[in-house]
Amino acid sequence: MSRQASLLIKGGHVIDPAAKSNAPMDILLRDGRVAEVAPPNKVRGGADEKFDARELIVAPGFIDLHVHMREPGQSYKETIASGTAAAAAGGFTSVCTMPNTAPVVDTDAWVAWLRRPERGALVNVFPVAAATRGSRGQSLTDFAALQRAGAVAVTDDGKPILNDEVMRAALRLGAELNLPVVQHAEDTRMTEHCSMHQGRTSFRLGLRGMPAEAEASIVDRDVGFAQQIRESRLHVAHLSTSEALKSVRRGKRARARVTCEITPHHFTLLDSDVGEYNTHCKMNPPLRSAADREAILVALADGTVDAIATDHAPHAAHEKQVEFEHAAFGITGLETALALAITKLHREHKIPLTRIVELFTAGPARVFDLRGRGSLQRGNFADMTIFDPKKRWTFEAAKSRSLSRNTPFDGWQLTGRVVATIVGGKIVYRTN
Repeated sequence: MSRQASLLIKGGHVIDPAAKSNAPMDILLRDGRVAEVAPPNKVRGGADEKFDARELIVAPGFIDLHVHMREPGQSYKETIASGTAAAAAGGFTSVCTMPNTAPVVDTDAWVAWLRRPERGALVNVFPVAAATRGSRGQSLTDFAALQRAGAVAVTDDGKPILNDEVMRAALRLGAELNLPVVQHAEDTRMTEHCSMHQGRTSFRLGLRGMPAEAEASIVDRDVGFAQQIRESRLHVAHLSTSEALKSVRRGKRARARVTCEITPHHFTLLDSDVGEYNTHCKMNPPLRSAADREAILVALADGTVDAIATDHAPHAAHEKQVEFEHAAFGITGLETALALAITKLHREHKIPLTRIVELFTAGPARVFDLRGRGSLQRGNFADMTIFDPKKRWTFEAAKSRSLSRNTPFDGWQLTGRVVATIVGGKIVYRTN
């Protein structure tokens, strides 16, 4: 159908935490916007097409705050086209791309390049630009120019901003522009030449381990800065330790503008899952201890965590099929995120489905101020995720839409599957 055609989503159960909706509803989409939301059979307007959503959950379009699309410069791992196809298959209607590419996305020209139609994006792409030039942690980029070009936040993801004065300056400038500063919380002075979490498994395997303090100390410092610079917006990327969560809670209690995200692999796996040097379990931050995971599960349930983000990090086979210490950090995650959340958080740990939907929708929309998204209220963008929370299926990496296959979840039996993904009123993914 054309982008301007109208579409009636009929018979589904709408979960829209931002609108406090959790009930059977029909939704009419027209001209790329939500035209009407009404109880079953009460929509007044007609539609060119209908989508039968009986026994399905209809949610606002999922937003991923943290993906690596690998363009510019590393298109052998992923492209905007392939990465957003994987995003659509995972139910994501919007993705926020990290700037640690080759070259680094540290100018307004590169931000604009990422957003051009010729990139072939199937879903909305919101660039996150580099906070410092070349992500070298020394001099700030032109935040205002980056924001005008379409950047929704700044970060040196993949590297931390270690220098106190540079981080303070970034938060001050971000405060002036109402622009979030995203921190990759890792004191690299403690983690040099390390390849996994410091614990029993690293000791058994003879690998240098990253101490939890390397993350916690940076988060603690940054939350302190955020409390001092009152209008600043600090977002902690891929938080993975219980101690770092304590600092985030402190900041939130003090009403500082502090937010954080958790990845599916950190709420699902442990450092012991590295087993016998499984490089598909090598990521940064690394898989952590059982105590860390338990703290993460509590924080996901109690509202401390603002978003689930995948940190989708595709790599070619030759970058993973090497000795553990030399393997690239990162795994793919877009196509398994919802199913892992339903399987692990909802079914095993009894976290309500409404909370899970919030972590994929209203939460991330609020973190990066993506207005008109994260809710299905009338007039908002017609971005929707329709899924079957009871569908059992097996994830097969070989059938992934990503160019890369570096996942520890290949062959996993999961519950909860995306049925359709709608962007701007257009169906961009649908299961057969």
